[in-house]
Amino acid sequence: MLISSKSIKAIAEKLESSASGSEIFCSGLFLSARWFAVSQLDYDGVQVIVLPDRETAEYCSVDLYNLMEGDCVFFLPDSGRRLEKSNYKASLGVQRTSAIGKIIDYKEGKLVIVTYPSAFAEGVPTASKIRESLLKFSVGDEISHDDIVEALFNNGFERVDFVSEPGQFAVRGAIVDIFSYSYNDPFRISFFGDEIETINIFDCNTQLSKEKVVSAEIYPDLAGGDEESETLVQIADILPSSSLIWLDSSDMYKDQAFYPLLDRFTRIYMELPLSRQGEDAVRFNIAPQPVFNKNFELLTEDIRKRLEEGYRVRIYGEKQSQLDRLKSILMQNSGIMPEFIPHCNIHNGFIDHDDKVCCYSDHEIFDRFHRVSLRRTVEKSEQLTINDLTSFSIGDYIVHIDYGVGIFGGLVRMKDDKERMHEVVKLVYKDNDVVFVSVHALHKISRYKSKDSEPPKIHKIGSKVWQSLKASTKSKVKDIAKDLIQLYAKRKSSKGFAFSADTYLQQELESSFMYEDTPDQEKAVQAVKRDMEDDCPMDRLVCGDVGFGKTEVAVRAAFKAVADSKQVAVLVPTTILALQHFKTFTSRLKDFPCNIDYVSRLRTAKEITDIKNRLKAGTLDIVIGTHKLIGKGFEFKDLGLLIIDEEQKFGVGAKEKLRQLKASVDTLTLTATPIPRTLQFSLLGARDLSIINTPPPNRIPVQTEIMLFDHDEIKQIINYELGRGGQLFFVHNRVEELQSVHDILHRLVPDMKICVAHGQMEAKVLENKILDFMAGDYDMLLCTTIIENGLDIPNANTIIINQAQNIGLSDLHQLRGRVGRSNRRAFCYLIVPPLVSITEDARRRLKAIESFSDLGSGFNIAMQDLDIRGAGNLLGAEQSGFITDMGFETYQKILAEAMEELGVETGITTKSTAESFISDCTIETDQLALIPDSYIDLTTEKIRIYKELDSLSSEKELMTMRNRLTDRFGKMPMELERLFDIVRIRQLGKKLGFEKIIIKNGVMIAFFISNPLSQYYRSSRFSKVLENVNRNAKLFEVKQPDGRLRIIVRNVDSIARAYEILKML
Repeated sequence: MLISSKSIKAIAEKLESSASGSEIFCSGLFLSARWFAVSQLDYDGVQVIVLPDRETAEYCSVDLYNLMEGDCVFFLPDSGRRLEKSNYKASLGVQRTSAIGKIIDYKEGKLVIVTYPSAFAEGVPTASKIRESLLKFSVGDEISHDDIVEALFNNGFERVDFVSEPGQFAVRGAIVDIFSYSYNDPFRISFFGDEIETINIFDCNTQLSKEKVVSAEIYPDLAGGDEESETLVQIADILPSSSLIWLDSSDMYKDQAFYPLLDRFTRIYMELPLSRQGEDAVRFNIAPQPVFNKNFELLTEDIRKRLEEGYRVRIYGEKQSQLDRLKSILMQNSGIMPEFIPHCNIHNGFIDHDDKVCCYSDHEIFDRFHRVSLRRTVEKSEQLTINDLTSFSIGDYIVHIDYGVGIFGGLVRMKDDKERMHEVVKLVYKDNDVVFVSVHALHKISRYKSKDSEPPKIHKIGSKVWQSLKASTKSKVKDIAKDLIQLYAKRKSSKGFAFSADTYLQQELESSFMYEDTPDQEKAVQAVKRDMEDDCPMDRLVCGDVGFGKTEVAVRAAFKAVADSKQVAVLVPTTILALQHFKTFTSRLKDFPCNIDYVSRLRTAKEITDIKNRLKAGTLDIVIGTHKLIGKGFEFKDLGLLIIDEEQKFGVGAKEKLRQLKASVDTLTLTATPIPRTLQFSLLGARDLSIINTPPPNRIPVQTEIMLFDHDEIKQIINYELGRGGQLFFVHNRVEELQSVHDILHRLVPDMKICVAHGQMEAKVLENKILDFMAGDYDMLLCTTIIENGLDIPNANTIIINQAQNIGLSDLHQLRGRVGRSNRRAFCYLIVPPLVSITEDARRRLKAIESFSDLGSGFNIAMQDLDIRGAGNLLGAEQSGFITDMGFETYQKILAEAMEELGVETGITTKSTAESFISDCTIETDQLALIPDSYIDLTTEKIRIYKELDSLSSEKELMTMRNRLTDRFGKMPMELERLFDIVRIRQLGKKLGFEKIIIKNGVMIAFFISNPLSQYYRSSRFSKVLENVNRNAKLFEVKQPDGRLRIIVRNVDSIARAYEILKML
């Protein structure tokens, strides 16, 4: 796409005629038009663009990625010296190193480097030093392992078990994994002897190979060189002399240290500085994209006018779906169509009056946030973090479903009677009783997790305590579930109002949403609309994490009801939330015919009377309020929809009133407490659920950084946030120390207004403080972790958490969820003492919270205790007690069993009753089936693989697992192949109805179900097995010596053979 062709030609001519070191000035070149100009200028050589700050440089890089062919644009950030080791720092290292490497290797063609003053001014090693430290590997090279390890150590690489960040390497057998600083994915080099056989690039999250390459360049960390080292030079020193430098304006940089070094290069200034107004500048005629404020009539009118005047109008957008939405709105309004450019976004739209071109960006039309994704960003290794948090270490509490809670004693090897080694897991119980669990039965054990960190009671083997605990949990769950199911059936049979289909206003409201809809959110909206259009009353529960767009679902449902002239009541638990929702609803519905008001104790008696009258008369469409709304005096003319936010926080009395209201009115309940997965299936019979698991795609993750308590740094953070007109949270979890923290902060930034809030204040005082903060009267809220509950202040986008090592994972996750709720970049700083001095556990927590900066990615972990709360809310508080006694995973297993039994008792079939007659098939064998130490020698990784293998249920999953192990650890040994066959036998045995299979001394004995009254003996499955036995009478013997039916097969020489024989049944 060409713009300002005349002006760009003029620049090219000036470049040709001028000598190196000259200056060229432009005027009127703004916004993304600058990057169009850079991409159009036919300049073969290195171009360096220096922009005023990091953010502008990031947006410029992303625009240039879209406008220039090939991978020739490199973003050069600073090295992030002040940061503690983190993912974000790793990305900076890779981006900086790869840009510097590109400059040093430059031979010909286009290369564009985008940077900013602090990054440009930071020193780099000399070119010769960089070339010396570069390691190159190609397929077919011969090099010994020891030489590689030595070379890597010399370059400052660190040896680890699994590679997850730049600067690490791992050696496993004939495989060497290396994470170079020049690429955002690590390399896996496989050897045959000393010869390199293959080189793959792999994903450090899954640890699986992604693509084959023929060579790998391993760069050390060029970004983190020592500040004082004498060998450092300026970036300007290593640039080729023919480089072209683009700058904003000479006035902006003239005091910077690097500026005089640029004299030897040709420089193009994109703005005419005040001091050089007389210069002969190349003139551009660029105007910004008009502001449409989501008003699509204005947009249509503008496009029509431009096209009539002979302009070309192009609309750029990342997502095809977003542009299709825009198309449908324009079709309805006029039918005039501009050109649409999908998969290519620009940061600022503009109009070029010279060449008559309009380039508009869709995110500005929809008034959305433009999320940047820079190339060469290191992916977070979430999987490794999850493995780290869920791994078993010696001394952990473990729950065995048959024996109760014990202590994990590690993987041990035992000899059987034939002197063969087997691996077993050792569990220690009360009075030092020991249970050894075979690696084929690891699905029976799980880590003990519960809400409180207090250690659980350790059970005695053989006592009745554990069995009776299981039984009482089961019966309670069944009672609760029965009630729920009956209530649901009653509602299904009553009649309600059926809403009509969507109107065009509804479509307009939905397309003006600031974020893109996620698939889950779309599903939830569709489901809610379907329920509303149906004539039986809706009762839907929408669950989702903080900031996943539940409120948006509610806004759309409310508007649908209003479009059918019905009234809507929105119930919230607290005054602050009432105000928050009122703000959200008014801002979303401000362009639509709809009256909204709210009721809370902040309103005067006069205002409340007025609201009551308007509700009765039917002139007020949507009312938001605390439980006052269901009190006396509030009468609705025609209530059509009731929306309840965080239902679990209402008292019993309020809930009863709600239940009466609910009987005939459509109800939508929102909750941020996720519901445990097992409960979701079981409750399907009792409630309509929509679960939103994915965050909006263009919502930016909160940038999380770990730092020390450094006054200058904190001052800089505060000033940055105040400088962009925002507010901050400072969390310090000790009430008695808040005042002294207040004094320190006040000394650092004297003109900042700080308001202190904590849970020991009176409720009214606390509420007023927070309301003042919301209104913008204060710059900083200094508080304890009290803010983790549902406070939503779009203008507060930086949170600083002091002594973060003492705060639990889910609390950190919740606290961080307070920022990043608008379309601005948000930051979360965790202040900790030096990492060396804190406990291993706290270090793990901090690493996890940092890896999971994307909303919803750490959902699974940080939500574990929330899962527990969720179960408590759904099934009554006493359930939390059971969870504490038996740990969460075991509780889930027992719950699933209870639901299945309930299905059998009530005749409601759950998905699996028809399938399984037995819950498990145990295997005993004397053949060696384990993971040898020579293959994997890490206990935690071994247990993880044993557990994963144990949980696989299909051949396809087994094959995937096999390929993964071969990719990561090399060719599988025989013992492991046998282990795979045993898993296959267990699955097949379960299907055929065998409770136990023994394969020893060349004989296989398969035992049928021991309960002679089981339904199994009347099933077609049993008769089919008997038919196959009769068909192969020579092979199978059927016996029943002690009342237990079994099949015996002789001459079974291997596990694989046993599997083949079982397949005949």
